[in-house]
Amino acid sequence: MSIISELVKSIPPVNLSLEAEARAHLDRLTKPPGSLGRLEDTVVRYCCATGTSEPVFGKKIIFTFASDHGVAAEGVSAFPKEVTPQMVMNMLEGGAAVNVLAAHAGAEVRVVDIGVDNPLAGAEGLIRRKIRSGTGNISKEPAMTIDEAERAIEAGAELAREAAVEGAALIGAGEMGIANTTPSAALFAALLPASPAEVTGRGTGIDDESLSRKIQVIEGALFLHKESLSDPLQALAAVGGLEIAGICGLILGAASRRVPVVVDGFISSAGAIVACQMCENVKDYLFFSHCSDEAGHRVFFSRFGVAPILDLGLRLGEGTGAALAMPIIEAAIKIYNEMATFDSAGVSGEAP
Repeated sequence: MSIISELVKSIPPVNLSLEAEARAHLDRLTKPPGSLGRLEDTVVRYCCATGTSEPVFGKKIIFTFASDHGVAAEGVSAFPKEVTPQMVMNMLEGGAAVNVLAAHAGAEVRVVDIGVDNPLAGAEGLIRRKIRSGTGNISKEPAMTIDEAERAIEAGAELAREAAVEGAALIGAGEMGIANTTPSAALFAALLPASPAEVTGRGTGIDDESLSRKIQVIEGALFLHKESLSDPLQALAAVGGLEIAGICGLILGAASRRVPVVVDGFISSAGAIVACQMCENVKDYLFFSHCSDEAGHRVFFSRFGVAPILDLGLRLGEGTGAALAMPIIEAAIKIYNEMATFDSAGVSGEAP
């Protein structure tokens, strides 16, 4: 049995038997039943995922996986690929949006080089898990081999397991990589499934002509690799990205240790759909932080049957949406743990 197969097999279903107990406790709190809406649903899901009706909150860690993409050569991004290592350095120096928002949320950002086409010499604090220096150009060749995809998944899973040992209560999945909305859209088209036009957007802000070319590139890639698209791992290797594979592994590894994952935006959701198709138990461990402004994310939510916590028109990535959503999840848990009950507060309940 392969390492990936063993990982998938190790993921338990969430403990749905705790739902009734958790909801009963919520209904004893000093409020009308259900009046805190989705906050109540959130903490119930957290209890079921972590396997306890007495949740104890701990560390919040966001992993930002960075990688380059050969398909950038096709003009699918408004920015050159040199921006990827530049932004990695910016994150390590604390200057990116994810750093600011994570600090606000009380979360730690860990930047992972899983496929940047740059040695990043002297990058202090960087987690080095490079599988290769960027993916292949999916319009001409596979993004990576199956072995490389599996190694990237294993790298992400290992980081999640290490975080669980440290006491992580929530793990965030973020990314950085110029042109990575193209492989993400290709994966959504293949796995939802959907037409490329439905799920392809402007990414970093391309014009109409570049958007049309981007859709054509994705259509061509899907045709070129059509024999590999029925299996999630093979599709990931054919048209995905190393950071997407790392996020897939992070999700699988966290679920294997019953640690919920806060999924960031469009690209992180591509990693999530691969993970969920590899193991159906995974979906219940995921909190989707926000609906990206990137075209196709709403299609994903509609067809995948999940709802985002926030909808702010974000399309930055990095883990920014995860950083914003983490305090909301933490707030739900604090309500559950710290709010008075009708009995403890001496407040009358509903009239008979």
